[in-house]
Amino acid sequence: MTTHTNATTRTTYTARPIPDAALAELRNVDDAGRPCVPYTETEADAGSPLRCCLRRSVAGDRVALVSYAPLRRWAAEAGAEPGAYDEQGPVFIHTEPCGGPDGDPAAYPLVRPGVLRTVRRYDARGRIAGGRLVEVPEGVEEGLDTVFAEAFAEPEVAFVHVRAVEYGCFLYEVRRPV
Repeated sequence: MTTHTNATTRTTYTARPIPDAALAELRNVDDAGRPCVPYTETEADAGSPLRCCLRRSVAGDRVALVSYAPLRRWAAEAGAEPGAYDEQGPVFIHTEPCGGPDGDPAAYPLVRPGVLRTVRRYDARGRIAGGRLVEVPEGVEEGLDTVFAEAFAEPEVAFVHVRAVEYGCFLYEVRRPV
């Protein structure tokens, strides 16, 4: 997991990759019921945002594009019923266990200044509790710290999903700090 601590507020936000148990299932059959179809990244295709390790793919990586329903899986564990807020979408994953994130623990993954992200808030029932469109600022960590602090200032917000605007893909989850 990638963790970032804001020294000013002493708040820690953790970017959470797709859990290992879910990855094991997705490497067989995805959340839309389709079999996993592995392929090898080429130089031309490299750069896919991998949700298993929160980094971009490189040429030679064995990956797959699968359908993932993060809220559905969370709700099953939490005993919640998100109803119509359940959604699934495409994500890239390694086709074999990769060990998870190994990047800079003080950096948010899969962002760069100027990129657009949606930070969607959810309550403990799995219902959308608001959201925000974010153009990632030059100071990526400080800018996202502010967005997450704003989200978790609302007492009903249990966690947020960060999504890519251009494709609507789930990137990672951030839970309320404990």
